[in-house]
Amino acid sequence: MNKKFLLLFIIGIFVFSIIARLVPHAPNFTPIAALALFAGVYASKISKWYLFAPLAAMLLSDAIGPVLARFLPGLHATGFYEPKTMAVVYASFFAIALIGFLARKLFEVRPQTVVLGTLAGSLLFYLTTNFAVWAFSGMYAPTFEGLMLSYTMALPFLKFTLLGDLFYVSLFFGAYEFAGAFLAKQKGRHEAALERIATTRTP
Repeated sequence: MNKKFLLLFIIGIFVFSIIARLVPHAPNFTPIAALALFAGVYASKISKWYLFAPLAAMLLSDAIGPVLARFLPGLHATGFYEPKTMAVVYASFFAIALIGFLARKLFEVRPQTVVLGTLAGSLLFYLTTNFAVWAFSGMYAPTFEGLMLSYTMALPFLKFTLLGDLFYVSLFFGAYEFAGAFLAKQKGRHEAALERIATTRTP
């Protein structure tokens, strides 16, 4: 797959991820983790700066969401919230991008590798963000029991996180691989046609 197409694809799923996060959706059923994993596996081949793509998508959607919600009631406008918890949420998505990057560096990119990376990212998000909620929100007692209660209460959200991550990873990676195979096939046909033309013109 050429760099130009990869760049266009990452821009497309970047914009899509922002929109999908703003429109009404089930809790945690968003494409940000899928964007992060894709950036780590594929977009980091162009530049490691693309590892920050999910953070940029989060920042933009958090910034513009409350503004757009004034004109479009019903949008899922999170906006900015408790800084320490927010920092952990952002960091977790960057960590998922690193999971994708390391998966490409250490292992061959196969469907099972991508699935394992997706599950690892979902679990990482669950563990880190709910730890942050326990530590910084004041919603739970600052005890081990309070931490366990935080994780227990978040189990329904873990279900949606897993479903959303698996769905959007399948969508992004599947679309990219399908497009790659299609373009390679078209290129092969084009080259074959040019070869036939060259052959017929040969004296």
